[in-house]
Amino acid sequence: MKLSRRARNGLMAATAALLLASCSSLNYYRQAAQGQLTLLSDARPIDDWLSDNATDAKLRVRLATARQIRTFAVKELGLPDNNSYKNYAALTRPFVLWNVVAAPELSLKPIQWCFPVAGCVTYRGYYSKEDAVEYARVLREEGNDVSVGGVPAYSTLGWFNDPLISTFIHYPDAELARLIFHELSHQVVYVAGDSQFNESFASAVEEAGVERWLSGYGNDTMRENYLNISARKKQFLSLLLGCRAALEKAYTSKAGVAEKRAAKARLFQKLQDDYQLLKASWGGYAGYDRFFAEPLSNAHLASIATYNDFIPAFRALLAREKTFPRFYAAAKALAELDRDERHRRLKALGGP
Repeated sequence: MKLSRRARNGLMAATAALLLASCSSLNYYRQAAQGQLTLLSDARPIDDWLSDNATDAKLRVRLATARQIRTFAVKELGLPDNNSYKNYAALTRPFVLWNVVAAPELSLKPIQWCFPVAGCVTYRGYYSKEDAVEYARVLREEGNDVSVGGVPAYSTLGWFNDPLISTFIHYPDAELARLIFHELSHQVVYVAGDSQFNESFASAVEEAGVERWLSGYGNDTMRENYLNISARKKQFLSLLLGCRAALEKAYTSKAGVAEKRAAKARLFQKLQDDYQLLKASWGGYAGYDRFFAEPLSNAHLASIATYNDFIPAFRALLAREKTFPRFYAAAKALAELDRDERHRRLKALGGP
């Protein structure tokens, strides 16, 4: 497997981090490097899969659709024209990795971990679910609220050629497009340590991109399905943000610890009950049941605003700039500012 100069530089940065790490950090970086390289080595070009008589007919259709979406991303959205999402890896696990998120018992401020290249983020990713669960156990023993969630895809920010993966290749067409557009957007602009900026930017690109893709390649059924999925997603997010706001109010009140714990239990039970009502209004759609697979905790809601805080601002920026190249240039200019000024300008554009 031949690596690009940028990829080699990324491995050198990771190696340097290994040399400076503690034993626990050393094990974490080792599994991350091994997991990434295994994923890349398992990936084969789409053409190879399509020319292989053993390739399942359904997979052939999905790979052809992904290739068309990838071409659209370059030609119509101005996203990077590189080798990302031109290979496919078939995994034997349901997710490519599992993220561990943690927050204090009576706070919604997530714990951060800092890494080379990516900067400080509010999760630690593990390629083994068992490793993720074990680290979550350690964090819980320290008194934190913790959640472990499967991740179908992630971006290496252009350091490697990110492949299509079996964990998401069978998504509905519009959702597959959404994911590819989102992850490629991280290669356009990324600010180390500013997840609100990064995720909101990528989410805004995916949103605008899917609307354009459906306009050109969708049919009435696909558009209706996309609208239904988007509506449910918006309703579910509203439910979570409402719970988060109520918890924030309880945690910052002058009440004692026992009262705050009681309020926390009551609000999480209300979230469960409200979700059942929402689910019933959807006709029993169970797509969000996985969110409730573990006992609810602050960790479930700690990062929920990260992906959405500045989407309205980026929508306004795209409307102002009119074209994707100009929009990307404006986003890159924001990325050059210090965090406070960057967030101030985004809020002025129509942020939180």
